[in-house]
Amino acid sequence: MTGSKDYYRGKVVLVTGGVGSIGSEITRKLLIHGPAAVRVLDNNETGLFHLEQELGNRIRPFVGDIREESRLRRAMEGVDIVFHAAALKHVPLCEYNPFEAVKTNVLGTQNLLNSAVDEEVDKVITVSTDKAVSPANVIGATKLLAERLTVSANLYKGKRRTAFSCVRFGNVTDTRGSAIPLFKEQIMRGGPLTVTDPDMTRYLMDISEAVSLMLKAAELSHGGEIFIFKLPAVRLGDLADVMVEKLAPRYGFRPQDIEVKIIGPRAGEKLHEDLLTEEDLQTAYESDEMFVVLSRTPAGEVQAPPGGGFFHVDGATRSSKYARMLSREQIAALVEEPDEAPGGGR
Repeated sequence: MTGSKDYYRGKVVLVTGGVGSIGSEITRKLLIHGPAAVRVLDNNETGLFHLEQELGNRIRPFVGDIREESRLRRAMEGVDIVFHAAALKHVPLCEYNPFEAVKTNVLGTQNLLNSAVDEEVDKVITVSTDKAVSPANVIGATKLLAERLTVSANLYKGKRRTAFSCVRFGNVTDTRGSAIPLFKEQIMRGGPLTVTDPDMTRYLMDISEAVSLMLKAAELSHGGEIFIFKLPAVRLGDLADVMVEKLAPRYGFRPQDIEVKIIGPRAGEKLHEDLLTEEDLQTAYESDEMFVVLSRTPAGEVQAPPGGGFFHVDGATRSSKYARMLSREQIAALVEEPDEAPGGGR
């Protein structure tokens, strides 16, 4: 589901962090919908070059950093919709470089919100993470602040029309630095496979599906919502076992020859992740595909839910420990490489 094709037609869209795994997929998906222009802002010059080589003159690359408000304001001139995907996201790196995470994820987000208000864009959608729920690490704490800053912008924007909302992701498969590509690289080298804790669980979603739902959430948003996708979870031990069994023979190894090494949780890592807090449930609605947490007005009233079949949540599984776990067959399908897919061919 990618939403109504007419919604993005003719609009000017800015994607921050646009050469990252999520940002570049947002860009590709947007181009299907006939926008007037897609501007891609990133401080990765090489990444912008490669994305422009892939997508040609259908995008407008902007070299810049969200830490610089003046650059954001110029990039946002005449923009209708902003997808804010720029962030520092790696848990251990943010633990060891905390203020760098603050400067990008918190101060950079505030720069973006200020620019959006000044330029009166229609909508801003901030990409968040389940690590923002009851955060136990720097990345989670900074993304929680980014969520709060985004939602609060609706209260101080005055008479300007901009609507600010968030989308909260789980772990997205095949994003840079995540478990699946890391395990693949380790199997290609003959191991060992480094697993933090086999009982560790993570919400997991396909990047294409994640972005499609994000485009739909942006269409539904009126400002103040946090959209959260309903996700299955995976045990890291199961993921490692299936990947060794499936991929080792492809690279000339027997599964039993690949050592699985338990290294313990890294700095800042939780054993299980949550999608919603207990407080979120008080103003949460759900549809078949997602939850939406609604804001309260200064008077304490809850905003109206969006259209699209949402009904009030009557209890929900909030922790990946108790979520629906992917079966071994589903994990195998998730990690299947292109030339193994049904119908074959790269």
